[in-house]
Amino acid sequence: MIAPLALAALAVALAWPIPLVLAHVSWPTRAPAAALILWQAIAIAGGLSMIGSLLTFGLAPFGDDLVSGAYRLASRGVAAISLVNALALAGAVLLTFHLLLNLALTIVRSERQRRRHANLLLLLSSPLPSGSRMIDSPAPVAYCLPGAIGSVTVVSAGLVALLNDEELRAVVEHEKAHVSQRHDVVLVAFRAWYASLPWFPIAYRAQREVGLLIEMLADDRARRIVPHSVLARAILLVGAGRGGEPATASLRDSASGRDSASGGDGASGRDWVSGRDAASIDDVRTRLARLDARPLPKLAEALVVTAAIALLAVPTVLIFAPAVALLR
Repeated sequence: MIAPLALAALAVALAWPIPLVLAHVSWPTRAPAAALILWQAIAIAGGLSMIGSLLTFGLAPFGDDLVSGAYRLASRGVAAISLVNALALAGAVLLTFHLLLNLALTIVRSERQRRRHANLLLLLSSPLPSGSRMIDSPAPVAYCLPGAIGSVTVVSAGLVALLNDEELRAVVEHEKAHVSQRHDVVLVAFRAWYASLPWFPIAYRAQREVGLLIEMLADDRARRIVPHSVLARAILLVGAGRGGEPATASLRDSASGRDSASGGDGASGRDWVSGRDAASIDDVRTRLARLDARPLPKLAEALVVTAAIALLAVPTVLIFAPAVALLR
């Protein structure tokens, strides 16, 4: 019974206190790539721990590990299992199905909306020499529309009028980073997690924190091309121009299935102007403040990545290690 209890304890820790602490510490702004890896490890390890605790508890009367327990249950037949253990196994199966189903539905919805959005862009935008497309709107907007084969960066006429050439280049490079680093894939996974557990406050918090981290990663790519002072002006001007909503954050909802080309904002699904809220303003402030911060030391980043690997290893070992040891 050690494995079920350990997995349950890990699942609880990864469901509440650990994400809560990570959301309130300041170091992720200095190492967004390492923090993003850690958030992904927390999500995967949390799911494995929840499912693994139910599976190992349900199979505990039949063996000390998942493989031998499943084999003995199959040999003796389902009539040999008690009601409590049967409910645990049923819960594991239903939870796995629920998570996978929501992931599949989120991917399908996102791809369907992306195609519709792309078709609308062809009608409502014009090509630019840089390869981007421009929509005729006075609002300062920039976003990327990711795709499996090709992706496109979209800017508005208002953005082009608002920024100078260097600032516009910073915005475009920011959006290209979203495309090249496939941030849409990461966001779809966390959006599916939130869709699976909408009543779970940490699921929403994780989605928001990951969205901000990928904005920081894209900012880092942009400031390798332009001075960080130029990027800071671009973030400030675009954020102010859209009422506090950072326009360069638009990938987050382009991948989610919200419509921007048909009258809504590709960044947030809100009206072009009325997108001001405290979280958006805080995100802009955070992105601006970190531009002058020193990066996290390489050793500290390595420790964070090591912790992420350890989080993935612990539930895997608890579920499968006893069976592997028996094979030796």
